[in-house]
Amino acid sequence: MRRTLSLAAAGILLTAGLGYAQSPQPTQNEIDALRQTIKQLEQRLNQLEQRTKDNARQANSTRHKVMKVERKAAIDRINFTGDFRFEAHSIDASIPSHFDGMLLQNLLVNTMFYMGATGHPPSSLNDVNSFIAANYGSYQYFTQNLTFNQLKQAMAQFPPELQQQLFGMLLPATHVNGYQADNHIMYTDRLRLNLDAPVADNVSFSGRLSMYKVWGDSTGVQVFNGQANSLDIDGNTVGTPNSDILRVERAYFTWKDIAGLPIYLSIGRRPSTGGPPLNLRQGEMRGGTPMGTLIDFQFDGATFGWHLGDHTTLRACYGVGYESGFGNGEVLQQPADRLKDASFFGLNLDLWSSDTMLVQATVARAFDVTDGFNGLVVLPNNPVTGQAVGAPVVMRFTPSANLGDIDIAGIVLMRRDGPFDWFVNYNWMSSDPNSVTTPFGGLFSDPFETPSSHNGSMFYVGARYSFNDDDTMVGLEYNHGSKYWFNFTPAQDDIIAPKTNTRGDVIEAYLIHKIARRFMLKLDYINYSYDYSGSGWHLGAPKKLDSTPVLGFPTYKDASMLSLSMIAHF
Repeated sequence: MRRTLSLAAAGILLTAGLGYAQSPQPTQNEIDALRQTIKQLEQRLNQLEQRTKDNARQANSTRHKVMKVERKAAIDRINFTGDFRFEAHSIDASIPSHFDGMLLQNLLVNTMFYMGATGHPPSSLNDVNSFIAANYGSYQYFTQNLTFNQLKQAMAQFPPELQQQLFGMLLPATHVNGYQADNHIMYTDRLRLNLDAPVADNVSFSGRLSMYKVWGDSTGVQVFNGQANSLDIDGNTVGTPNSDILRVERAYFTWKDIAGLPIYLSIGRRPSTGGPPLNLRQGEMRGGTPMGTLIDFQFDGATFGWHLGDHTTLRACYGVGYESGFGNGEVLQQPADRLKDASFFGLNLDLWSSDTMLVQATVARAFDVTDGFNGLVVLPNNPVTGQAVGAPVVMRFTPSANLGDIDIAGIVLMRRDGPFDWFVNYNWMSSDPNSVTTPFGGLFSDPFETPSSHNGSMFYVGARYSFNDDDTMVGLEYNHGSKYWFNFTPAQDDIIAPKTNTRGDVIEAYLIHKIARRFMLKLDYINYSYDYSGSGWHLGAPKKLDSTPVLGFPTYKDASMLSLSMIAHF
């Protein structure tokens, strides 16, 4: 623009110059008038240039403001929080004297092969071993084609006298003296990322991504050692250390105030871990909806809730633990051989929920429970023949039978009285088994037994005292589980085993100190004293551990752990 006006001014001067050659000499007034015109043109040019710059600055400012608002709106759509926990553990544990159940089963299979070929029982194990060595090809064919049903039928045909004779010969060869299972130092990392986002005026989304690993191990699959937390399943992918993979622990939407009523619907991967009263020992707010002593299990499902009052909420909960129609080779099976889905339905009632008191009751039934859940594992032994697996091969475990139903119920009272937090909790379970067993056993019964109904119970008490405006907290807890006690808590991240599924006694003492508002240190001591085998398992009959029992896999008799934790919240 400025260049155009300059050219125009130059044109005027040029025209005037040409005029001089053809006209009389211009007067002084005419020259002054021309100079004034040029000066006015320059002023107009400067004003126009300034307005152009002002408009450009204003446009840039407006554009930056719009971009800033759009960026903030995009960021505000999802709110990120989280925590990182480092822990150092020192574990002392003992395995009781027992008879090796896998070895015993292998010796029974070998004896069956001997008797089937010779027509009479052996006089010693040496006879069996020598016969197998001389007929190893036939022995391999026999074991590779042996099924558990064939094994059960053969055992049922043995007269009681012969069974007693065989066990008298075989048991001494399977005896294992008690030993220590210590791990004096072990480190773990846990990362949790929380996501919250508004979707609509009455719809929101919540999620949590989690990673939990032992230093030096990101394999994702453990060697099965008989403990319930050594099998990687859908319910404990972030409750048991596995790898550095960030997994989806929670992801669900909540639709509130449906039709203007105090009801809501929530569907997705549920907030079903860290429920009361377990949050107290972690120095955290209530982390899950259901009672943590009954259900601490990652699952997919739905909750329909009704706010009966300001402090009272009733919830109906549904979930699926095993989907039989996908990923299990169902098309390869005849309809009669396919399993039913394992699911559950429950009612959860916050009788009173406030900042100072929680009274909650839960009752639920797990339907068509299977002999485990889909998962990955390294099995050291063949569960049918008892033979050692030749290499540490990762296998996909798939359930083989629906064992029956399990009922659970519980009630908890939590209170805060000044600096004193405390709770009392009682839990109960009952089994309703089908007449079926698998190589791992039936519902609370051994592989060669007929399952029957059993009841179990657990009580749990604890208290915590806070100093220095809650900057320092000291707590003490105790729980006791009966012979047949069982709950669905594989996601509890106690590194030895979930303490609330213990068939025996557990004492825990801890100190929590907040170094800063979002950074705290925890010192924790926990001691397990097991009375019966099978804690955390619904498979197999519990065995008294001080009676030299037959155990399919070793189990702890006593275990203790000292842990130092540092947790940063962000």
